[in-house]
Amino acid sequence: MLDAIHPWGSRVRAFCSQSIETRVASELWHMQGYWLLRQRIFTGEQRLFADSDRDEHDDHALPIVALALTAGMPDTVVGVVRVYSVGNQQWFGGRLGVCPSYRHHGLVGETLIRTAVGTALAAGCRRFLATVQLGNVRYFQRHHFDVVGQRLVCGVTHALMRARLADFKPVVPAWPGAPEEPA
Repeated sequence: MLDAIHPWGSRVRAFCSQSIETRVASELWHMQGYWLLRQRIFTGEQRLFADSDRDEHDDHALPIVALALTAGMPDTVVGVVRVYSVGNQQWFGGRLGVCPSYRHHGLVGETLIRTAVGTALAAGCRRFLATVQLGNVRYFQRHHFDVVGQRLVCGVTHALMRARLADFKPVVPAWPGAPEEPA
């Protein structure tokens, strides 16, 4: 049993699913779970922020959720990440977080990474960067990222990492209304 974020926002006891689906959040319960899990991880657990981890990038970022499936149907947000364009075909990913009980098997993080980079590729990305907490650098290196520098995020040093785009495939359609073919 684990403590997860239920679609209606409350914490519930649930079984860990091996079936995970990732997508750009498109339903109200996706968004509610997205914000609750981000708050829980970055403000509550990690204490990187005092009140909220929301910033100016959230105004135009695509929120991506990992959903646990029960009987083949998505029912619980167990992972989150956001991606956004900064122009010149360059995209950033960040705020990747996974429900604590789903961290041990790596499936959620891996699918979030593939979906994040693939979504950006489908939108014309030619360079994808991510700010990664130092303790997670090796994990991202195993998933086709290279360290290209460092950045301070909330006073904490993070690695600036670049995805090796040739190792990823576009996610088409990336989100409702997205072009059917990569730009």
